[in-house]
Amino acid sequence: MKYVQLGRSGLTVSRVCLGGNSWGAKGRRAWAGFDASDSAPFFKRALERGINFFDTADVYNFGASETVMGETLMTYAPREEIVISTKVGIKMSDRPNDSGLGAKHLMKSIDAQLKRLKTDYVDLYEVHRLDAVTPVEEFMATLDRIVRSGKVRYIGGSTMPAWKFAQMIAVAERNNFARPVAMQNLHNLIQREEEREMNALCLDAGVGLIPYSPLARGFLAGNRTRGGGGQTERSKNDAGVKPDSYRECDWKIADELKAIASARGAKPTQVAFLWLWSKPYMAAPVMGATKLDQIDEAAAAADMPPLTAEEIARLEAPYQWRPHPGWN
Repeated sequence: MKYVQLGRSGLTVSRVCLGGNSWGAKGRRAWAGFDASDSAPFFKRALERGINFFDTADVYNFGASETVMGETLMTYAPREEIVISTKVGIKMSDRPNDSGLGAKHLMKSIDAQLKRLKTDYVDLYEVHRLDAVTPVEEFMATLDRIVRSGKVRYIGGSTMPAWKFAQMIAVAERNNFARPVAMQNLHNLIQREEEREMNALCLDAGVGLIPYSPLARGFLAGNRTRGGGGQTERSKNDAGVKPDSYRECDWKIADELKAIASARGAKPTQVAFLWLWSKPYMAAPVMGATKLDQIDEAAAAADMPPLTAEEIARLEAPYQWRPHPGWN
């Protein structure tokens, strides 16, 4: 496993981050859902492969993901040897002040999240989504207060317009607040629109990318069919993806991905990770895992030779620059 600094910070993370949207989701999805006992082998395997970076959110299964992490991962490694990321901001219930980025909700949420995670602090606390009413000055001041309290080490953002993230950075710098060091956005071989503004902003500002869905909800595993579905439970049951979610250029990219992987003696998923790591703003893609060998493959990819310029050009050439009709 290789390790990098997260943006322009002193935090060292593995080049693979294990995401937790399936933890605590047992009974909620046909293709993935684990309770604490089911999740334990995944945390153990990740640690064995050198992964030290783990991501979750309060809204992931409404707190159950954080609870599972607290009950399992926190018992398998010394706290200082693992990097915990969690997020806040999406609606948790219909109760007033149980959503968004207002000071009242943020201060309550971090305490509840620490309790579920069974830890005194989180390493990275991210704005999951912006709300329509809270001023950026308010939530940045509150996040700074939480950092100064010792409950959070670093802050970051997730999917949002680049100009909004630029506002967060500017407010932090102007007021000497804690400054964002990470951006968790949607970025993969078939969804590259973030390269227009957000990724360039992050490179210039010293913010590390930790994109979610690095394999495009499994599409870049190379096992989907043009008519819809595929070989896996997720491809057959993921309601978020339909046959028209993919463009013809996406299928051409998948074909190139499989051809390059075959020539290298690698898996298409591994080549998809290598492409992400070829970007200067890339820190650690956040991968979900429903099988243990998926962790093995991603960890092994981190030690593979980087893609050549010719391989990168082949993968990128079919892409069409326009908003993707799929998910976000």
